[in-house]
Amino acid sequence: MGRAEERRARQRGGRRAVPPTRSSGTPSEGIAPGEGIAPGGRAAARKAAARGKKGAKKGKSGIRRLFTWKKILGAFLGFCLLGIGAFIVMYMMIDVPKGNAAAQKQSNIYEYSDGSVMARVGDTNREIVDLAEVPKPVQRTFVAAENKSFYTDSGVDLKGTARGLLNTLSGKGKQGGSTITQQYVKNFYLDQDQTVSRKLRELVISLKVDRTTSKDDILAGYINTSYYGRGAYGIQAAAQDYYRVDAKKLSVAQGAYLAALLQAPSQYDWAVASKTGKELVTARWNYVLDNMVEQGWLDKAERDDMTFPVPKPPKAAPGLEGQKGYLVKLANQQLEKQLVKTQGITQDEAEARVENSGWTITLNIDKKKQVQLEKSVKTQLISKLDPKKRSVDKNVQAGAVSVDPKTGKIVALYGGQDYTKHFISNANRTDYQPASTFKPVILAAALEDASETQGGKAIGANTIYDGTSKRQVVDSNGDKVGFAPENEDDHNYGKQVTVQTAMNQSINSVFAQMGVDVGMDKVLETATKLGMDTGKLRPLPAYTLGTMGASPIQMAAVYATLDNHGKQVTPTIIKSAEQGGIETRMPDPIGEQVISREAADTVTSVLTGVVADGTAKVSVAENPARDGRKVAGKTGTSDDNLSAWFNGFTPDLVTSVALFGEDAKTGAQTKMYKTAGLPRVNGGGFPAQIWAAYTFGVAGKNTKFDLDTDQGAAVQPSWTPSPTLSRSETPSSTPTTEKPSETPSETPSETPSETPSDTPSQSPPTGEQSTPVEITTSPANPFDPNADQ
Repeated sequence: MGRAEERRARQRGGRRAVPPTRSSGTPSEGIAPGEGIAPGGRAAARKAAARGKKGAKKGKSGIRRLFTWKKILGAFLGFCLLGIGAFIVMYMMIDVPKGNAAAQKQSNIYEYSDGSVMARVGDTNREIVDLAEVPKPVQRTFVAAENKSFYTDSGVDLKGTARGLLNTLSGKGKQGGSTITQQYVKNFYLDQDQTVSRKLRELVISLKVDRTTSKDDILAGYINTSYYGRGAYGIQAAAQDYYRVDAKKLSVAQGAYLAALLQAPSQYDWAVASKTGKELVTARWNYVLDNMVEQGWLDKAERDDMTFPVPKPPKAAPGLEGQKGYLVKLANQQLEKQLVKTQGITQDEAEARVENSGWTITLNIDKKKQVQLEKSVKTQLISKLDPKKRSVDKNVQAGAVSVDPKTGKIVALYGGQDYTKHFISNANRTDYQPASTFKPVILAAALEDASETQGGKAIGANTIYDGTSKRQVVDSNGDKVGFAPENEDDHNYGKQVTVQTAMNQSINSVFAQMGVDVGMDKVLETATKLGMDTGKLRPLPAYTLGTMGASPIQMAAVYATLDNHGKQVTPTIIKSAEQGGIETRMPDPIGEQVISREAADTVTSVLTGVVADGTAKVSVAENPARDGRKVAGKTGTSDDNLSAWFNGFTPDLVTSVALFGEDAKTGAQTKMYKTAGLPRVNGGGFPAQIWAAYTFGVAGKNTKFDLDTDQGAAVQPSWTPSPTLSRSETPSSTPTTEKPSETPSETPSETPSETPSDTPSQSPPTGEQSTPVEITTSPANPFDPNADQ
């Protein structure tokens, strides 16, 4: 046997000696180790394995057969074809309707709470002008603002429309994306409803209108039907209302403002816009002009030379003279807010839907109380002003709001001397400081949070604080925070005064320290709960002096919530709002319990001391018309005498009265010193006098405060409070425990009067003015109330 044959023999023998596989048995299964696999066994095993795999594939293929990429693609294409078919059917069935924008406009009726008609507003302010009368550059401002591709697109934005449909289906409301053509169709042919059917009709009609109507005619229709605010429809009415010129005389800068205005007419109206609103409309004005430069419609050098064209003050509509315009305006604002919230529409759409649209709006205004409030302002303030004799007298503005604390109804409102002469409502403006009327909020926060002084004593009506003027406020570590407010007239009340006395005399140094003891974040949180709009205010000690902005309506909400035992009150002027037989449901003015009853009632009890023995004593407590009524309240006078307040309440009526210094020509804030010949206007003066004349003329006589508290002036203590330490300017490691030389009394030996008599006083009263903030030198100081605001 040759070597090759031997090698092959060994290989054959080796293969026969391979250990058996599991399929062919093991030694334990009775197969001898030397035994080989039965002939054909290996091949049979491979075939069986293949059959098993093929069976497994058959099992999986049942699902895969249902979801093959071919079938998925086919289903998608089928769905697209179905959608295209449905759209073709819609396109064939939906015709372009007759324009109905003007026909939809009809009078709104405003009624008093008893159903009697107060005002009927409804002549649509619109004048159609040919596009040729509008300068070409002004026309292009609207294209630059809303739809840069207007001259080349098909009239619709499919992506934006799809997004709008999804938002509508998901309840998110509108989210932009409409072309000028679509907006024109919505304004002139359809309505503002946010429904899928309306959006689909808008899409079809826009395509048809774009196919059959020239771009110029579409643009003319758009600028002639859009709502610009102030009751103005169309560019001609807007040009007259905002710039007192015809549309043909508008400049590019003015046209850019009107184009920017369409995004949010009410928010962007310069006459009433907030600081944020003015910043937003200025930014959009710049955006419009920059787009014009980008499109080659405006020379860059000319654009760079342009300045913002501040519009003229508004002209009030006939029939809205006196207080009517203020009442109608607030009702419209509250209804618009509700429509935005419940129907997912934008602010400008809500305004267009409310303005001259056949609403019957019944107000909560009580005719008797309204008349009495107007009379009180006239007799207690206006009759004592003589603008010819004193120029400052023409710069004094009054605002007031009266609320039923049990229902949240605004029963009377004073917005200014005449809506046709002063468009801004003083009852709803937020650009003046509430000053010391904010102090009760600090106490409410302390009581609600069970806060303690830095000496570890619970803060309450009888807690002792340092009343030294310009006393440095210190934090929990005893470190100065760079804030040392001056009491009014730099008056020192001593190192041992109760919180009750501090509230009575409006001692700034006490409440500045209390705010830091409580934590200004908690103070602002409580302010929000009570009804103030604290927005993005940072928790700065300076706000203890009420240096933020607030309106009489907001402050009425705060005090009404206190009067309502801590249950939130949101003042509302609307009793009902109905359009076409369908009533729009308004939110409940009475909300949840936002602070405990004990905390609210304790603050109310303390505030009775301000009236009985504090800065409102003469005007309110000693008023002959009081007739035993129970009263609580707080005065406030801002730095530089820019504003003065009295927020007061009986058990059944809350009223906030404020006076504002406003330059009659420029509208800028101005000082009220020497008004009516007096040294200054204090909260215990004209505001408290107006409040008393009104309240004692309409409020119930036999009601009493039902207070759940054992603190405050309304609850006479049977014991003498022991002093509670507060840190001195230089903290001592060993606190002193000796009693003050004079036991603190809720009736201080020196009670400053701040109520001017008919004969002007020569020495100004003390006790309640919010004063300038003393800040450490760094311009980025975190306690600067104006930083990053």
